[in-house]
Amino acid sequence: QVQLVESGGGLVQAGDSLRLSCAASGSAFSTYSMGWFREVPGKEYEYVAAISASGRSQYYADFVKGRFTISRDNVNNTVSLQMSSLQPNDTAVYYCAAGRPPYGLAYRDRYDYWGQGTQVTVSS
Repeated sequence: QVQLVESGGGLVQAGDSLRLSCAASGSAFSTYSMGWFREVPGKEYEYVAAISASGRSQYYADFVKGRFTISRDNVNNTVSLQMSSLQPNDTAVYYCAAGRPPYGLAYRDRYDYWGQGTQVTVSS
């Protein structure tokens, strides 16, 4: 079992940066791939980024490449999402997720554990 708690969301202006964190408790965090997804009311969950269990590989949705950076600390059991050049259409609830999929880290159903989400609001 893995419990995930996100933090770091808030209200920022367009062009600002924000760093989201996800703290994991439970067993074997370093064996889980981690992902960030976001949800806008009335829309499907949207894949944002993912990182392999070791942290050596990072993957991004096309719309965040060059703006967001995912990282993890397997000693302190955290995964982070550094977001820069935020735009109003980045407004969403951001969720971190943990899973052990052999492939398909961009797909929501590949993850077993989810946090409660943190709200990010970007004003224009």
